[in-house]
Amino acid sequence: MSIALVTGASKGIGAACARALSEAGHRVALVSRDSSALQAVADSLPGESLVVPADLLDPVAIDAAFARVEEELGAVEILVLNAGASMSAPLVRTTDDDWQRMLDLNLTAPFRCLRRALPAMTSAGFGRVVVIASVAAKIGSPRIAAYTASKHGVLGLVRTAAAEVARTGVTVNAVCPGYVDTPMTDQSVAAISAGTGRSESEARQILAEMQPIGRLVTVVEVASAVMLCVDNAAVNGQGLNVDGGTVHS
Repeated sequence: MSIALVTGASKGIGAACARALSEAGHRVALVSRDSSALQAVADSLPGESLVVPADLLDPVAIDAAFARVEEELGAVEILVLNAGASMSAPLVRTTDDDWQRMLDLNLTAPFRCLRRALPAMTSAGFGRVVVIASVAAKIGSPRIAAYTASKHGVLGLVRTAAAEVARTGVTVNAVCPGYVDTPMTDQSVAAISAGTGRSESEARQILAEMQPIGRLVTVVEVASAVMLCVDNAAVNGQGLNVDGGTVHS
């Protein structure tokens, strides 16, 4: 089976993707800044894994992470780019630092990872790249201008990369979740609670009701969409919505 690298693999969607890949028989390199959390995920996987602590905001660290995987496992054949962050503020109160932080982690880091991974994939004639984007890559919503811009940008990156490599045996796709039951959503719940005076359970229900299915998406459902992109060579250049029907495409 293939060698996979998952960023943001210490929790939430990234950990679920790592498990799905491991259960499918792939060897999985786990990347994030939290080495102890990565080790806990690694210990829970059924197959071979490699813990690779790295700060993806550092381009040198990105190259070093890939080099370590190549040395210990081999060239990366499946790349799941999940690391990211969100923030909420009205556009007029979004600072330059807020803006830059969203672009750096949600757009520039995936670009650097793609640039590092694609040559080996195209040379081998096989590769799968899946970026965890967001429904915010498809629509605009109040109070998340910087996050939305970064996710629109990464979907454009995916589409362009997919077009460039389409005849090489490599595919590049995005999965665009709605509100998922993850630690990142917990932060959104806390922010809504603090801003509205509602309880956190009420705030969580507000997010659930924003999706036609009336609940949060699970990390397993997101990981399942990632595996579709891994397993199906005809899916390329897509932004697959996993949002309970929030955005129709």
